[in-house]
Amino acid sequence: MNPMNQPAPTFTTAETSGLHDLLREIVDDGAAPGGVVVCGTRHAGAAAAGERTVLAAGVVSPFTGPGTPDEHTVYDIASLTKVTATWPLVGRALDAGLLDLDTPVREFLPPMDGAMPSGEATVRQLLSHTSGLRAATRFDLYDLTGRPLHELICHELMENLPGIHRYINRGYILLGLALAHVHGRPLDELASGLWAELGMDDTAYGPVKQEPRVAPTERQDGHDRLWGAVHDDNAAIMGGVAGHAGVFAPAADLATYAEHLLAGRESPLGQWFRMSLVPQAEIEPGLQRGLGWILGAGGTVAYHHGFTGTSLYLAPTTGRYVVIVTNAVHNGAAARIRITPLRERAHKILAAG
Repeated sequence: MNPMNQPAPTFTTAETSGLHDLLREIVDDGAAPGGVVVCGTRHAGAAAAGERTVLAAGVVSPFTGPGTPDEHTVYDIASLTKVTATWPLVGRALDAGLLDLDTPVREFLPPMDGAMPSGEATVRQLLSHTSGLRAATRFDLYDLTGRPLHELICHELMENLPGIHRYINRGYILLGLALAHVHGRPLDELASGLWAELGMDDTAYGPVKQEPRVAPTERQDGHDRLWGAVHDDNAAIMGGVAGHAGVFAPAADLATYAEHLLAGRESPLGQWFRMSLVPQAEIEPGLQRGLGWILGAGGTVAYHHGFTGTSLYLAPTTGRYVVIVTNAVHNGAAARIRITPLRERAHKILAAG
């Protein structure tokens, strides 16, 4: 994990204090009711063990109780679902010979008739957001009574030539459907088995029980705030279980997950993580897309965001990571933009070594 075989550097007081101050600032600014940051270091030689510093601010929600969030508060992690459920399960399916990176996804879905332009996208292209599939996803406009969802998506025309990077949810939706088909088991059941093995005991697809330790998200359509139910509309139409969104998790479980990813050759998941850090496409100057992950700082930092206000940053060379969980959409979707300074500081700290 550390090429010089030196002890992995822990976070300094200045680094953690700076992150904590920023977290307090975004809460005071109304960007989120509260949030939790975990700064961690995975040390080589231990089976997913390391040092953690937990930073918290604000409240879980003013509508469900005044309690301060902690590392066990459960958040809707939104698109972190892609890299905590779908991406690791794809890695396992590849190892088992159930999927192939460069084979069209249609080969791993139930049989379909007719032309399937979007079904020609490969697993690699779907993972790396280079498939060319339609980016806008509005399942509320689909007729889901005549054909199953995988057919409706696969029969659609592509919007771009394959190979061009464009962030696309429906690619991970197809991957989730493919995983369920090749295993003959539901996606949430596959994911639950994975998380149990990793010790992520409080991570699950929703809905989850409405209780004080579960952070609500956004008020929608004049109704009460979503509490324990998925924020993403398309995942909700799919029953809350989808390849792109739907997972709820606390910061402690995401820290555990980060430590497994940073295990490198010590675990199959760590090996799959390292394989996924090979650039597949340029997002913009200075940013590349690997298999699932965004690669920044010359590839020394891998990360992913969630729409609700969550992020996971990892530095494979040093074994350090930062978990950010907030319910920033609680105050309206636009509020989540105001957590950007916190995300940028996390990236800068890890990039610095």
